[in-house]
Amino acid sequence: MRVAQFLPHPPAKVWRALTEPELLAQWQMPGSEDFRLEVGHRYTLTALPRPNAAFSGTVDVRVLAYEPGRMLSVGWADANASRPADWTITWTLEQEGRGTRLFLVHEGFDPDDPTQMMARKIMDGGWRSHVMRSLGNALDRM
Repeated sequence: MRVAQFLPHPPAKVWRALTEPELLAQWQMPGSEDFRLEVGHRYTLTALPRPNAAFSGTVDVRVLAYEPGRMLSVGWADANASRPADWTITWTLEQEGRGTRLFLVHEGFDPDDPTQMMARKIMDGGWRSHVMRSLGNALDRM
């Protein structure tokens, strides 16, 4: 899934919101305060379980790669999944005028697994509405 969102904030500010634990905690799931911008770093996020998507509510996250100020890629796996998922979430920032065009790519869904397709549908709506709105609100408060 791909999401593009214009944010009326400079890329450096958006990068801070994506990578500084105290700012992440303002808009991401609980546990994001344990984030460190270090390849290989692992931490855990928690959310409400979603039995219809076989989601336990616990996400193991691993920092995969980053380019300072431009790109952050993390791996997500359900810590207690009956059907393991191995997803990658990549954030890419591009300056657009005085603001930032933020791109999110969430990949790794198994198109032959109905449960993963349900998870994809739920997450697609969440990224587009709740997460982008929460990120925007956090940026406005900075």
